[in-house]
Amino acid sequence: MAQRTEHPRRRLLRSLVSRHSGPDVTFGRRLVLAAVATAAVSVPFALALVLVESQWAPLHRLDRNTAERLHATALDHPGWVRVLEALTGIVWDPVTMRLLVALLVLWLLLRRAWRLAAWASVTAVASGLTGLLTKVVVERARPHLPDPVSHAPGFSFPSGHAMTATTTCAVLLLVLLPLVPRAWRPLPWALTLVSVAGVAYTRVALGVHWVSDVVGGVLLGLAVVTATTLVFEAWRADAGRLRTTVTEGLEPELSTADPEPPVHVRDAAPSEPRDEAGRPVR
Repeated sequence: MAQRTEHPRRRLLRSLVSRHSGPDVTFGRRLVLAAVATAAVSVPFALALVLVESQWAPLHRLDRNTAERLHATALDHPGWVRVLEALTGIVWDPVTMRLLVALLVLWLLLRRAWRLAAWASVTAVASGLTGLLTKVVVERARPHLPDPVSHAPGFSFPSGHAMTATTTCAVLLLVLLPLVPRAWRPLPWALTLVSVAGVAYTRVALGVHWVSDVVGGVLLGLAVVTATTLVFEAWRADAGRLRTTVTEGLEPELSTADPEPPVHVRDAAPSEPRDEAGRPVR
């Protein structure tokens, strides 16, 4: 009796659900997961953008009422305004944030952590370019308040300060977390949240941004970090490294003496057993 030939569609379906799928199916799964995760993070920003562009009344009232309340407080407390200007103009200024990333990249290069250095650089550059392009496309005017206590050039949505703070703090956190003892890891997470929230507050309190501007900046920054992190995770998997979680940082091996695997290790056969540092088990 002649053997029946399996239909190509059934064979493809079986390969997709097989536990031992080939590299093409693995790549497809990664691509789909990356697209879904990036879209999920981008949806809140897209929604905020639609609401801003449509001048949704409840959001408009929130922006206006918050700006007026904080502006009245600023006019009554000039000393507090000076503190806010020092925080937003020096401590959390985008130039300061980008300098921190540049120093981090230099340190990673000295550590020969090439992939992390590339990821940090691309994330910072992508954040700046994406934020600038979005500002130009949206062209939202900044708040116009009586007796302004501060001034800022350019368009308003999204907030460049908030977006830069989000991406910079995320880069620093995800890179340096493996160097922090587990008992102390809640501290850098808390510092990250305080910094991002602090930047957002200073920009609204000084009257140079609406609430929706800083929210949009934070959401867009998270979308950029998510997209580049997913690419990094795929790159890491191709190099034979184990999966990680956000609580471990992007490269747990950074705490070891050899954070970057040698070329011959990265090019070894995928079936070769490896330890946690990516070295072949002999």
